[in-house]
Amino acid sequence: MTEHPAPAATALLADDEPHLNRVLQDRLRELWPALRIVAVAANGAEAAEQIARLQPDIAFLDIQMPGLSGLEVAQGIEGLTRVVFVTAYDQHALEAFEQEAVDYVLKPVRAERLQKTVERLQRALTPEAPEPAAARDDQLHRLLRQLLPGAAALGGKPLLRHLRANQGQLTHQIPVEDILYCQADDKYTVVRTAASEFLIRTPISELLTQLDPQRFWQVHRATLVNVDHLQCTRRDGNGKLFLRLQGLDGELAVSRAYVHLFKAM
Repeated sequence: MTEHPAPAATALLADDEPHLNRVLQDRLRELWPALRIVAVAANGAEAAEQIARLQPDIAFLDIQMPGLSGLEVAQGIEGLTRVVFVTAYDQHALEAFEQEAVDYVLKPVRAERLQKTVERLQRALTPEAPEPAAARDDQLHRLLRQLLPGAAALGGKPLLRHLRANQGQLTHQIPVEDILYCQADDKYTVVRTAASEFLIRTPISELLTQLDPQRFWQVHRATLVNVDHLQCTRRDGNGKLFLRLQGLDGELAVSRAYVHLFKAM
């Protein structure tokens, strides 16, 4: 059998601990000299921006990062970037990784385990036997659905009926049925109604556990949409899906991980 040379590839590393980024970078250079590290991110928001801009072949994502977790970053990936989670998760979560065949590396990173990950990535990137993108996306989506906060059952917690937003000396009580969408914006979350726009400090990941999942659907790592106000959907020439909401000018993009929610529409 002919042995193929290790394919050239690009990668992004994301960890809020600089020392761990350096360790992973050094070990990858030893195990895969043809791999080019195109970016090293210090937090989730930076990782998401760099992945969207650079479209690396692989993203090594620490799960627990400030701002956006590695899981939330993975949700927003639009291109063909493969994800390897770097994690200190417990055994229960690791079983979910194993079942969904999404690769992971445990902290502290050990050379022998990383070698297996590298070999698996090299096989997937070999042109003769590429991993089908649709199957890979489906595996990642099922995994994220299991592990992300708010993606599972709410566990009996009472659902919010209003969101509170402070504007100067005023505190607004926003009925959840009036909300068109919620969207992460730097340190705040934008809450949009047909009449107004408000800023709150509650992150999207927390709102997921407090709002009715039958009404509020996550359509992007940074966006929740109230489907009660959904007017129609539109696909552009590249197959990307957009939503139009009643009372809203413009459209909201749906990331590839959530397109399946609208297949019946």
